[in-house]
Amino acid sequence: MQSTLEMLGWVLTGTGFTFAMTTLGAAGVFFFRHSISENAHRIALGFAAGIMIAASVWSLLIPAMDAAEAQGMASWLPAAGGFVLGVAFLLALDELLPHLHPGAASPEGPKTQLSRANLLFFAVTFHNIPEGMSVGLLFVIAGQTGDPVAMSAAFALALGMGIQNVPEGAAVSLPLRQEGYSAKKAFAFGSLSGLAEPVFGALVVICASWITPFMPWLLAFSAGAMMYVVVEELIPEAHLGEHSNLGTLSVMAGFLVMMVLDCALG
Repeated sequence: MQSTLEMLGWVLTGTGFTFAMTTLGAAGVFFFRHSISENAHRIALGFAAGIMIAASVWSLLIPAMDAAEAQGMASWLPAAGGFVLGVAFLLALDELLPHLHPGAASPEGPKTQLSRANLLFFAVTFHNIPEGMSVGLLFVIAGQTGDPVAMSAAFALALGMGIQNVPEGAAVSLPLRQEGYSAKKAFAFGSLSGLAEPVFGALVVICASWITPFMPWLLAFSAGAMMYVVVEELIPEAHLGEHSNLGTLSVMAGFLVMMVLDCALG
């Protein structure tokens, strides 16, 4: 069993990578004066959706059921209950907090005087919370059990989340550049939107001794929150336009990549 400091180091390594990939995507603002093409937009969003769907199943729901069985519980109960709570959490954020989804014409939630830049930043940042928690939870499980397979699964999830964070960073910085922000300022907003992942990943480790009994619920919670983002935003936006085959195939490709990563490394 690893110490809290060791687990924190692994979590910061994994979430630091996902944050770096968000920063890499945000750096696209220095190479593209305008937004990327519609087809590239569909591919990026669809690929991210596929990764998150596969991660929700292989990296979160299945480990949640395994952890529940190890605790002597019915495997379906925390998996289903946590999933519903994760969906409810993101739904509440969408309803209670003002935000602007990438590509949307008008903000959602309560009326506010905040700028479009702030609203867009908040939307992406909120949705990075369950991703950071997910990576943190898997590293905690790996650290507590000392299981190398669990550690490989945690790295696989971090790698998959990092891949899908590239278009996410660009989805913040490029629209801000179009609205008149300097390239440096747009890049800063895009990069910082990923900071929630190391922050919430670290919080999971710090609270590990308290949350261990609820680990199955928390894993399923993260899965539900991620699936909400996929169904509410990524897949609909990946299919904008007359033809949807490109978006559909990119979802399948993302799912395949994450499934292979999880099965091969986990």
